[in-house]
Amino acid sequence: MIVNCVAYENGRRLTNIPVSEIHSYISHPDCFVWVALNDATEEELQAMQEEFGLHDLALEDAQHGHQRPKIEEYDGSLFAVLHMIERSGEELTVGEVGIFVGVNYVLSVRSRAERGFTEVRARCEREPELLRHGSGYVLYALMDAVVDRYFPILDELETDIENIEDRMFANQSPRENIEALYDLKRKLMTLKHATEPLLEATGKLFGGRVPQLAVGLQDYFRDVYDHVLRLHQSIDSLRDMVTTAISVAISLISIQETEVTKQLASYGALIAVPTLIAGVYGMNFQHMPELTSPLGYPLSIAAMVAVDFYLFYRFRKAKWL
Repeated sequence: MIVNCVAYENGRRLTNIPVSEIHSYISHPDCFVWVALNDATEEELQAMQEEFGLHDLALEDAQHGHQRPKIEEYDGSLFAVLHMIERSGEELTVGEVGIFVGVNYVLSVRSRAERGFTEVRARCEREPELLRHGSGYVLYALMDAVVDRYFPILDELETDIENIEDRMFANQSPRENIEALYDLKRKLMTLKHATEPLLEATGKLFGGRVPQLAVGLQDYFRDVYDHVLRLHQSIDSLRDMVTTAISVAISLISIQETEVTKQLASYGALIAVPTLIAGVYGMNFQHMPELTSPLGYPLSIAAMVAVDFYLFYRFRKAKWL
C-alpha cells in the first residue's frame, strides 16, 4: 500500500499528492516527489514505473524481493536494496527496502518489515538546507537510518554472549549453553549478510566515479560507510568470541567428564582393596597366615581400613575426590 506520497521543492515540503498528479510535480526542475510503499502489489509498482520510468530489471528485483544488499546504477538513476533486521521475541526477522532514486523522485518499497521511515521523513523536513540537495540526500538519510538500526541489535547480541558466558562458568546446562551460542552465531551471520555487501556498495557513492545523484554528498555517504565498516568489524569480533566460547564450553564438558572419571576410578580403588583382602581370606586353604589366630579377623579389617584411608588421602591430595 502507499504510505506517503509527498512533493518537495527547494528543500521544503509542498503537500501530499495523489499518484495521478506525480507527473505534474516531477516536471518542475527544483521539485521532487518522495513516495513510500509498504508490501506493494504488482499493480502499484507498475503504476510507479509509469510515473517515474523505473528500469525493468530494478522493478523485477523489487517485485520478487530476497535480494542481496546492493546499489546499482541505471541510466542516471540508482536502485539500492538494504536488509531491514528487526527483533521478534528471541528471533531476528529480515525484511527489505528497495530504494529507487532519480533526479526528481525517491521511491522506497518496504517489504516484510514492521518499522517504517516516518522519523527519517521528519528528520529530512527539519533540515531543509540539506534536503535542498534533493533525492540524493533522501537516499543518504534512508541508508543511514537502516544502518543505524543494526547497532542496537548488535548491542543486544553482545549482552547475550556475556550472559551465556556467565552461565557457562556457573556450571549451568552445558548443552543449553552450546545451543544458545550456536543460535547467537546464526544471528550474527544474518547481520553479516546484511552489512558485508554494503561495504562495496556504499563505497561507490563517495570514491572514484561518483554517480551524479551523490555529487556533493560524498562526506555523508562516507559516514554511512564508516558505520558499516564499524559494524562489520564488531560482527567479526563477536563471531570470534562465540567460536571461542563454544570451544570453551566443549572443553568444560570434557573437564567435567574427566572429573567424573577420576571420582569413579577413586571409588573403584577404595572398594577393590577390601574386596581383594576379603577375597583372599575367603579361599578354602588350611595353611593361611593368622587363619586360626583370634586377632586374624580384626587385623584383616584394620588392614582394609588403613589401606582405604591411605588411598583416600592420596586421591584427595591429587584432587581426584
